Amino acid sequence: MIMERMGAAPDTHSSLVASPADRNAALTFMPAPLISVVLVCRNPGPRVRDALASIWAQQEADLEAVVIDGASTDGTREWLESRRNRLGTLVSEPDTGVYEAMNKGITAARGDWVLFLGADDRLATPDVFAQVADPVRRTAAGIVAATARFNDGRLYAPQPGAAIRRNFLHHQATFYRRLSFNQHGRFDPQLRIQADYDLNLRWVRAGAGVTTLPHLVAHCGTGGLSDGGTWRNYREEITVRHRHFPPRQCWLWDLGSVARYLRKKIRRSVASHRPE
Repeated sequence: MIMERMGAAPDTHSSLVASPADRNAALTFMPAPLISVVLVCRNPGPRVRDALASIWAQQEADLEAVVIDGASTDGTREWLESRRNRLGTLVSEPDTGVYEAMNKGITAARGDWVLFLGADDRLATPDVFAQVADPVRRTAAGIVAATARFNDGRLYAPQPGAAIRRNFLHHQATFYRRLSFNQHGRFDPQLRIQADYDLNLRWVRAGAGVTTLPHLVAHCGTGGLSDGGTWRNYREEITVRHRHFPPRQCWLWDLGSVARYLRKKIRRSVASHRPE
């Protein structure tokens, strides 16, 4: 495992891990940033460079970048180590999946608010954080949600009023109050695709509150876990729905999940057989 904090002297010996006590002591007099951007990856190749570049390009931003790498073997780990002085925290070690990595990012984050990105994502403009800084400082809500755009042009805007239908917040465009993770819980790593839907429902139904913003926060890659069209994605969506709503409210929306799965499957089948 590698875990480095910004400003720590590089270790030239076999162990690159500082003790938690040493890390906490080093951070005692460092002011906490407003926003921690947690970027999770495993063997992402050069894509992670664009994601980090969009973070480092932020203007007038009080932030830190926290990178949780799942022990990459494609050179990413070494590239990140060479730039660890630009990172708030770098963790490189095996994990069981994206949500365990995101939970590690929560532990490492020091900001008042946490935003999660993947290696396929990037912040929309260099002034995104300058635009959202004042609203997140003023809100009493536990969640501040804005819009993400997929690379194929689809927009994903927050829809708190449609919470029972499907995931209503896109985590690449959603800021979570860090201390609220202690009150409302973290991501359930037993869910492989829809743990963000589960967390969003859990927080909102516990009264965390959602503030929505009109800003475009992130551009996101297509074909990710929740966009891949697999049956497991829709099955987990149904499972999460039943965790938070009584069955009598769910069955119609469960049928909708099945219909969306079949529609996507048919569309992709047609596209794959379309002549060049």
